[in-house]
Amino acid sequence: MEMYIRDMEPSQRPRERLIENGPRVLTDAELLAVLLRTGRRGEGAIGMAHEVLEASGGLAGLARLEPPALARRPGWGPAKAATVSAAVELARRLAAAEMQRGERLDRPETAGPFVTAHLRDRRREVFGFMTLDGRHGLIRVHELAWGTRRSAPVDAGELFRLALLDGAAGLLLFHNHPSGVLDPSADDLELTRRLVEAGRVVGVDVLDHLIAAGSRWLSLRTASPSVFSG
Repeated sequence: MEMYIRDMEPSQRPRERLIENGPRVLTDAELLAVLLRTGRRGEGAIGMAHEVLEASGGLAGLARLEPPALARRPGWGPAKAATVSAAVELARRLAAAEMQRGERLDRPETAGPFVTAHLRDRRREVFGFMTLDGRHGLIRVHELAWGTRRSAPVDAGELFRLALLDGAAGLLLFHNHPSGVLDPSADDLELTRRLVEAGRVVGVDVLDHLIAAGSRWLSLRTASPSVFSG
């Protein structure tokens, strides 16, 4: 029979151990139990945490679950789902923040790993861009469009409005393929060509378009250089 957190010795409770020794001493399930706070009838928070981690395939799988799916799990509800989803999003934003303003993005090898980490757990297509200064240093990361599993509509006017507000000299476009297929579609190439041409008009260079599929990424400038040559 599972022991509830309230029945543990205070020194063994996940929250108290976290405060005393820091979060690194806790297992994934214990950290998740701190967020859940309470369990359900017949099962404590740690048991619920183990259950969802096992069912979803670990932390990476948990991060792919959307809030409504979490809320429907037995004993969860909207409050627990919102808390865990907020923690996942904070982790994503922390990863973005670690790419500090001013870091140079001269080569796709520099931006590619960041893009895959940023988009790996998205189950729908996300289109975004990074604004760069005159030395190709990072200014800001924008997510512009969220779509279905196959496409995300892109508003070119809004993209360049945000770029000009950032004072950007250049852009790196990015989007994901939730299907896992890395090859660019005809629509990907046409969109990139259109944005490259629009960038020339407003004086903001579109330097590359990175496509992410799981842990892999592809640079359109490398794979299809003619799209950028005009």
